[in-house]
Amino acid sequence: MSFYKGEEIFLGKQLLGELYSCDHDALNDPQKMKEIMEAAAITANTTIVQSVFHHFSPHGVSGVVVIQESHFAVHTWPEHNFVSVDFYTCGDTAFPEKAMEYLVHVLAPNSYELKEVNRGDLKKIDQFAKKEI
Repeated sequence: MSFYKGEEIFLGKQLLGELYSCDHDALNDPQKMKEIMEAAAITANTTIVQSVFHHFSPHGVSGVVVIQESHFAVHTWPEHNFVSVDFYTCGDTAFPEKAMEYLVHVLAPNSYELKEVNRGDLKKIDQFAKKEI
């Protein structure tokens, strides 16, 4: 599946989020972060395949929610009250922006940034494929 942006066709969309000054106990709790990220995935209209989360010593959590449409990843730095997220979706049925809205609501950062990157430009993929034949 793909999605259109103007006249261009892309295979996927990647949203990169930076959440600053999150004052939340979940940042050091892998089970809580798993619950939050899975809820974000459901909010984004995605299908969860599997989730893996790891707690670092003395603090921090990294995790990934593998979704049928690609993946959602998170990394926390509780000592800095900072969260970094990566929402990668393929097709046009998932809404990663809604996942980010959910995280902002739950983790209540003082500030956040969001960057969108379109992935898999089909025109370029086709051009390179023709060169290799």
